[in-house]
Amino acid sequence: MSVLAVVDSSNAREETFPPLSILVLHGPNLNLLGTREPGIYGSIRLADINDLLLEEGRSLSANVSAVQSNHEGALVDAIHDALFKHQGIIINAGAYTHTSVALRDAITGVNLPTVEVHLSNIYCREEFRHHSYIAPVAIGQISGFGAKSYLLGLQALVYHLRYS
Repeated sequence: MSVLAVVDSSNAREETFPPLSILVLHGPNLNLLGTREPGIYGSIRLADINDLLLEEGRSLSANVSAVQSNHEGALVDAIHDALFKHQGIIINAGAYTHTSVALRDAITGVNLPTVEVHLSNIYCREEFRHHSYIAPVAIGQISGFGAKSYLLGLQALVYHLRYS
């Protein structure tokens, strides 16, 4: 359980929340972080991002489970498996963001609040990266802040689950 002090104009109060369970999905080529195009993606490794997410999750009373796959079907299966196990999803679908109707349909099918994240600002890159099949079915999208995009996505998702 985490305790959050909420300050309003009248007084401060504490709220206790039950832990949430969040699935984080990392798509193709993200296993190469740290060595793959560091000028675009930075030098942080995927394991380091997962460690940061676990730490941030603890501070937010959220259990974080991370899955990485280079295979579209494995990501679809993980989304399906999230139903009844997790309250929300954070997804960096990598290149599948721009191509996968299957991931979009899986997210729609499980109807779990989903936040799309990207390390780079996809709108400052090649034109084909400007379209996302996931964005229309996500509650939000965060891109361009490096590894911090994941942490911001986790914070936003937890806030949405607790206060929306």
